[in-house]
Amino acid sequence: MMQVKVTRVYLNEEAPLLNELFDYLQAKKIKGATIYRGVKGFGDSGKTRETRFLDLHLDLPVVLEFFDEPQRIDEILSVFSEKIPPGHMLQWLADVN
Repeated sequence: MMQVKVTRVYLNEEAPLLNELFDYLQAKKIKGATIYRGVKGFGDSGKTRETRFLDLHLDLPVVLEFFDEPQRIDEILSVFSEKIPPGHMLQWLADVN
């Protein structure tokens, strides 16, 4: 087994940081990254954002989740630490089989 650090960054679809961070992760060839699009959610503002049938939004919640060896994740996040809003990131260690 190998231990990795999993990181989730909570943003919205229109956040410029979303593509910037994803492209950086891809260029660094980390072990994996996925962007999840939220159906409904709210953040610090308390404003609910949701999608409805045939509704095209660009302000829906998204989660960028990625993982790699803890040292690699720490190095990557040092580049983005000031760009990620406080309270918008979670991390934990996990075992990969």
